[in-house]
Amino acid sequence: MKELPIRTTVIGSYPFPAWLEFASENLERFGQADIDEMIDDAVTVAVHDQLAAGLDVITDGEQTRLDFNLSFYGYIEGIERETVSPRRWGPPAHDQRGKHKIRETLRAPRGLGVVEEFRRLQRLAPKGPVLKASVPGPYTLSGRLIPNAEYPDRFAVTEAILPMVRKELEELVAAGCQEITVDEPSMSCYAYREDTKRFVDIFNRTIEPVVGRCHLSTHLCFGNFKGHAVGYRRINPMLPDFLDFKVDEIHVEMANREFAEIELIAEFAKKMDVAVGIIDVKSYYIETVDDVIDRIKKCLRYINPEKLSVAPDCGLSQTARWAAKKKLVNMVSGAKAVRQTL
Repeated sequence: MKELPIRTTVIGSYPFPAWLEFASENLERFGQADIDEMIDDAVTVAVHDQLAAGLDVITDGEQTRLDFNLSFYGYIEGIERETVSPRRWGPPAHDQRGKHKIRETLRAPRGLGVVEEFRRLQRLAPKGPVLKASVPGPYTLSGRLIPNAEYPDRFAVTEAILPMVRKELEELVAAGCQEITVDEPSMSCYAYREDTKRFVDIFNRTIEPVVGRCHLSTHLCFGNFKGHAVGYRRINPMLPDFLDFKVDEIHVEMANREFAEIELIAEFAKKMDVAVGIIDVKSYYIETVDDVIDRIKKCLRYINPEKLSVAPDCGLSQTARWAAKKKLVNMVSGAKAVRQTL
């Protein structure tokens, strides 16, 4: 549970080491024991970098979420996974992300793999920091599946995935996970054009079994595939409905938007804690400690320090590791500096 003022946290993902990216593209050259060792090593690297930065909350860096047998869609049966990107050349962007065909009734008899990830993190991480698991929400997961006769639109696909996510959340709590983020960036990206009350209903039904049983948060951003946003980057369309999310904390993207709408965190703070993105993961400008201090002070105009956490805008998987390390170190140093003045 949140205990520190201006707690330092992360969204979930962390850059893959170069050797892991190479290995994931050459799996036929490795045995299963090699792969198991590789995964442990990658998680250990991500944990090490987060510990070195001094974060209060860490994750496994989502090091196993590669596009092979450990991807989420690899756990969902009834789909035919696309193997070739629809566009392979030109500027990298969201149109290089293809979609999978639904061939049969969707099911996930083995779960979604997050519980296994968390147990590995428990085994490899030292005592001290809070261990967090991140789970994609059903609406976001539905975005890469093509509707068919059984599931005629995206919302029908969402409803099919919803119990899978809900079950994963329940099993995470049973495994001892006390900090969970349910990632629903698709909801924040499309709040300007979709029924936000419907989004809230979907979200709250998904998390219902674990409300009050862990520190529960959601991450709302505007997309970060290849360092590019995909959504209309405004928080205002999410209000007031998103205030009804039954979470303890909400993560909002601010740094990349030059703190536009920062005053709106006061609205969220009336009902929940707020994790403000004060590190721009899409920029290779390394925020200085003074930058971080100034940004935190900007946040404190609208929220009490006990309700504030600071984080990068989004996951760090699209940021070079050398930059991610420096950004996290300065974020933590700035947060600690402000905390000491309280």
